[in-house]
Amino acid sequence: MVDVKPYLDKARESMDGTVLFLDEALAHIRAGKANPRILDGIRVDYYGSSVPLSNVATVTTPDAKTIAIQPWERNMIPVIEKAILDSEVGITPANNGEVIRLAIPPLTEERRKQLVKQARSEGEDAKISVRNARRDAIEQIKKLVKDGLPEDVGKDTEAEVQKIHDKYIKKVDEMLAEKEKEIMTV
Repeated sequence: MVDVKPYLDKARESMDGTVLFLDEALAHIRAGKANPRILDGIRVDYYGSSVPLSNVATVTTPDAKTIAIQPWERNMIPVIEKAILDSEVGITPANNGEVIRLAIPPLTEERRKQLVKQARSEGEDAKISVRNARRDAIEQIKKLVKDGLPEDVGKDTEAEVQKIHDKYIKKVDEMLAEKEKEIMTV
């Protein structure tokens, strides 16, 4: 008899990856309070190679409205500032010769609504990905049924795939609700 566990594991693994990707995508959406993860996508030129900002500086949040960037080398300050200005972060850096500070401005109501839309869009993409993983798993199980897997085992496995799918869709919804609450909180 054919073992269906690898198909379930593959679907679960794919859905796990989707949730991790969504978590990363939501972390980059600025919600009005300082979060060093909004700088994760910024790369700086360091002696001829492009490296992540975290490889050349310490990034901290001294308070809820400020991100502090402490470069390990003073000559990196203008390079880091330029990288931040060229990025899509939308915050102008200020430096005192040793530390670069990013003051997180309060969000307007209109901007909050845009960010919620962006978060929902990311969530919808994640749901589509979860549904695709479910569809792929069910198609593979149907092929197994054609190749001799007992039909009742196939139906039970399809029901198990649906349960896994429902669990991940619920998790995506919870993540979105949490992010929306974070964005809309003044």
